[in-house]
Amino acid sequence: MLRPLIQRGHQATVWLSHPGEIEERYEIDGVTVVPYQQGLNFASEVTGSDVLISHYENTPIMSAVSRDHGIPLIVICHDNFPVTFHNASGADLLVYNSEWIRKEGEVFYSRYPRNLLPKKTIIVRPPVFSEHYRTAPGDCVTLVNLNADKGGEIFWKIAAWMPEWNFLGVMGSYGEQVKPPMRLSNCEIVANVPGGNMREAVYGRSKVILMPSIYESWGRVAVEAFASGIPVIAHPTPGLVESLGSAGIYAYRDDINAWTYALQALRDPAAWQQASSRATARSAQLDCGGDLTAWFEAVESLRPRRT
Repeated sequence: MLRPLIQRGHQATVWLSHPGEIEERYEIDGVTVVPYQQGLNFASEVTGSDVLISHYENTPIMSAVSRDHGIPLIVICHDNFPVTFHNASGADLLVYNSEWIRKEGEVFYSRYPRNLLPKKTIIVRPPVFSEHYRTAPGDCVTLVNLNADKGGEIFWKIAAWMPEWNFLGVMGSYGEQVKPPMRLSNCEIVANVPGGNMREAVYGRSKVILMPSIYESWGRVAVEAFASGIPVIAHPTPGLVESLGSAGIYAYRDDINAWTYALQALRDPAAWQQASSRATARSAQLDCGGDLTAWFEAVESLRPRRT
């Protein structure tokens, strides 16, 4: 969401709120990133901003800066947790990442007085530029992020029951990763893959993507996979159902038989090709151009309230 703003001539700086391995400022896609270790001047440096953008646990801090210095505040809502909506109350712009999150937000805010509601709301689905991910699919059944909530334990059960498939487990950047109880000859684990390498390292090796997540407000990995016509088998969270639509193959995460039957069906080349065609068509439907236009217009309409 910041990269397209950079391309329109804006400047953007991201301040990290937790320590990481990188201790010096760096740049990615034209965005300056300030690590936590160099963030002591945060309060003084951000006061010169024209717009503040925040999400998750940082919203209360940014709300205080917004109030004190008259800088418009944008809050990105990636989930339907009450604390997320509560912290975003009164924001100048609230950005929902999906239609179902918007509906959840409206139900939550129906209890609030008008003066505490976000002043404006829009929907911007996580932008996926399909040309950045499009490639020829590989031959693996893949799960990205092996933590329990993403389905790490389920992944290993499916792999053990289906030795005829090759499985690829991609380590996540957060959460405790679930290791297999025994070595499985049909499985490979790779380290966390940076976003810019996903096309070659993950999607170019994948024939099917598994998403047995307990919670997904949208499901970016699935949409990225669709750019290459890779079928996705997913637990029907509201976000995944909205993003995948009728192109998704759904299996409840506690029904291992459903996952193995779906994978068995996809071993038929004709069935896989039909699922792949639906994925490709859905990818085209999810073009992010319209959402980004709304995003540009909303951001550029905001003006500082400094006196």
